Amino acid sequence: MKKLGMDGNQRIVQSLFLAAVLGALATGCTTYQQQNKVILYWHQGNLTNAIVEATQKADANSSDKDAIIWRLEQGAVLRANGQYEDSNKAFDMAQDQIDRYSQKAKVSISSETGALLSNQAELPYEGRAYDGIMLNTYEALNYLALGEIDKARPELIRAYQRQQDAVEENRKRIAKVQAEAANQTNSVAIQKAQSDSTFQAEMQGTNYANLNTLKPYADYVNPFTVYLDGLYFMANAADSSDLERAHKSLERVAEFDPENDYVRQDLAAAGDLMNGKQLQPTTYVIFETGCAPERGQIRIAIPIIVSKVSYIGAAFPTLQMQYNYSPGLTVTAGDVPIVIDNSMATTSVFDTNAPVPSNPADSSDTNATATDTNTAIVVTTVAVAVDTNATAVSTTTTTTTIITNLTLTTSQIASMDSVIGLDFKNEMPVIITKTIASTVIKAVAAYAANNAAQQQNNFAGLFMQLGTAIYQDAVNIADTRTWTTLPKEFQVCRIPTPLDRKIVLETPGGLQRIPVTIQGGTINIIYVKSITATSPLLVTQIKLK
Repeated sequence: MKKLGMDGNQRIVQSLFLAAVLGALATGCTTYQQQNKVILYWHQGNLTNAIVEATQKADANSSDKDAIIWRLEQGAVLRANGQYEDSNKAFDMAQDQIDRYSQKAKVSISSETGALLSNQAELPYEGRAYDGIMLNTYEALNYLALGEIDKARPELIRAYQRQQDAVEENRKRIAKVQAEAANQTNSVAIQKAQSDSTFQAEMQGTNYANLNTLKPYADYVNPFTVYLDGLYFMANAADSSDLERAHKSLERVAEFDPENDYVRQDLAAAGDLMNGKQLQPTTYVIFETGCAPERGQIRIAIPIIVSKVSYIGAAFPTLQMQYNYSPGLTVTAGDVPIVIDNSMATTSVFDTNAPVPSNPADSSDTNATATDTNTAIVVTTVAVAVDTNATAVSTTTTTTTIITNLTLTTSQIASMDSVIGLDFKNEMPVIITKTIASTVIKAVAAYAANNAAQQQNNFAGLFMQLGTAIYQDAVNIADTRTWTTLPKEFQVCRIPTPLDRKIVLETPGGLQRIPVTIQGGTINIIYVKSITATSPLLVTQIKLK
């Protein structure tokens, strides 16, 4: 076998690894979680410092691989602080970058090559499916909070479209990565590593077992986004197609949780609206609680068929659920009108010669008294509508029961643990393939570099072995970038707007008790955010109609 000189391939290999070692030592490959001070301030409830840190990070990384993730964090903390216009500016910048990436046919060759020689955290963060969906959802909520109702419409439409597109995009992404791995020089070693029984057992172990216990949703569907879509188009329907959209969205949410009474009531209200009835004054309490999962990392041994090396550690991301959160809210109100339709608008044929009332008649029993401590008064209303052809009459009778001291609790509408966890589970085939390919290529290159250096002299061999060991340890990190300022859950409570327009919000154990006076409007949203179990509640209001 011909021995290579230093002007041959070994010079290239050695130069590559020496440069890589220096680069790794200079940049100090740290994970996103290690860099993320925003989440530390966030958990403390220190919005001021969280905003400063997120803005500094977003501005400093505005044109590099981490631009999107920092803009998402910035947009969320600004939104929590009520800075809705600034929040939307940050989200718009993230959205522009996400759209640019999505329009590219593929990542540039140089970026992929660099990632294979270092780690997946060196690739640009292009935004995950749920990132784009929540980005548009938050932008819609920001516009609603600003009173710019019409501007929320395109954001909700875009969020819906992202959910539709995500399934096909993920299928294409998996196929692309698998094809690239198959075309690698070391494709056989990559396939052996993926099918190794020891590796497979590790991947099915406790670190990923929680993914199999998540609440099942359809792929890439965020039930809260779908629910907000239903509320918006029900309250602000421009035509019958909007009403149909609202009804369909609420139907989808009901399928995720058939036992949710609030959603069933909304679905019934949407049906009544489609049948020509009016919406009753209603107040929604939307509760955004806790923090989304963070990403950690573990090292799992994979087989490398190179010389004496049999197994080598590769870093894979894990999903770490956050459990410091308030599990719900209690909503208390006095003098709440409950309207019950007794007749279901029945229609009957009658004698055309008989006298017919010319106007709807209202009758109220002014002597009605409470039958229990919660009922203040019962009012019965009878409405009679006459067909102009004098052939039929439609009679609608409603009873309004006014309840005092009504107490309700919020109910989960969406688990972000599940939304993010299911996305993570769908992403795992891509993560595994890329990580194994990267690890195999680095191990093979390191062996080649060490072998080439050893042929020069022992000192060169020892130096190269040390360098490649330092390099591989430095870059053996997982991609832990994830939007950490998202919530753990979205919950909702639906209540007929009290006559005095006052409610009281209370956390479990009575730790916090906040009275709220509801602003004018037929359909109102009281939006409540809680970051941790003990952090102060952040309460804002939205007039939806």
